Amino acid sequence: MGFNSMILVFIVVVGLCPYWAAAVTYNVVNLGAKGDGKTDSTKAFLNAWAAACASASPATIYVPPGSYFLRNAVFSGCKNHAITFRIDATLVAPADYRVIGKAADWLAFQDVTGVSILGGILDGQGTGLWACKNSGKSCPSGTTTLGFTNSNNILITGLTSLNSQKFHIVINGCQNVKLQGVRVSAAGDSPNTDGIHVQMSSDVTILDAKIKTGDDCVSIGPGATNLWIENVACGPGHGISVGSLGKELKEDGVQNVTVRTVTFTGSQNGVRIKSWARASSGFARSISFQHILMVDVKNPIIIDQHYCPNNKNCPGQVSGVKVSDVTYQDIHGTSATEVAVKFDCSSKNPCSGINLQDVKLTYQNKAAESSCANADGKASGFIEPKSCLY
Repeated sequence: MGFNSMILVFIVVVGLCPYWAAAVTYNVVNLGAKGDGKTDSTKAFLNAWAAACASASPATIYVPPGSYFLRNAVFSGCKNHAITFRIDATLVAPADYRVIGKAADWLAFQDVTGVSILGGILDGQGTGLWACKNSGKSCPSGTTTLGFTNSNNILITGLTSLNSQKFHIVINGCQNVKLQGVRVSAAGDSPNTDGIHVQMSSDVTILDAKIKTGDDCVSIGPGATNLWIENVACGPGHGISVGSLGKELKEDGVQNVTVRTVTFTGSQNGVRIKSWARASSGFARSISFQHILMVDVKNPIIIDQHYCPNNKNCPGQVSGVKVSDVTYQDIHGTSATEVAVKFDCSSKNPCSGINLQDVKLTYQNKAAESSCANADGKASGFIEPKSCLY
């Protein structure tokens, strides 16, 4: 084949593959958005999404510097599998929690593939709802700031989430998701403001995150498999939690989770597994916590299978969730309470295969204590507090 013939073949092949064509960019300002923090720019963002979805080429939705008010938006039904949101701005939710407090998500992505979010600040303006909840009044449950549902091949990098009404980021029913360099910030007493929640999803990676919030920094719900969580700073917050599991009688389990190189500072928990004290088909297995630093953490290592908030629908029952094959390796630092290691497992389904390797946790410059109930396993290397596993 001559050189000219090769060029002709190359052009023909390119013509058959639209994703090799030049990428296109849609600037939300050109579609009517205003970065004044007041004008509702929801329609402009949805119009940009519709244009990007209709494009035969990879598309970028660009949000230039400014503050953009969005009432709430659902991004779905897209045939384009290469869309990037490049956000050099702050997106602002309604300050009045009653406007969207009953919505599932403020910004929702549903049934999408190949979406990337690069940069940006999401301001959930949740302080009003927190005050309502903390006052004991009747309030809406609140909305998640950013939710991905039934979606694949998702990248979220360099994103900051501030003051979410409820959860900050939820990954639900997704595959192949990477979150890198995410920052989460909310008050330590803000209710239900989990940083990143993953459930019914597989192959999710969380890297280089800094999370300060009022609930779990990362929460791992039923049906989560093949998770990798690395280089996370957590605190304030309730730690990294597998669970709560076992709320439902029939429930998918959690398995193949690795949490490593994490620093917990002043958090309520460090690494936690928790399940409701009632019947369930759920499980948590093949979980590894490695290279963890605790700094004044109330419950550095804890398995709690007697979770029963407000003593409703579970008193007198035992957890059906089976916890097995859990490794704690190279975990050290300081506990804010005397009991630094607590395995409070189900009498019906005792924890099995608990493996402690090189653990050193102190309380007020002396050895801390450990507590075990219905927990079977082994310890190796330097172990402090002394292992209570049988």
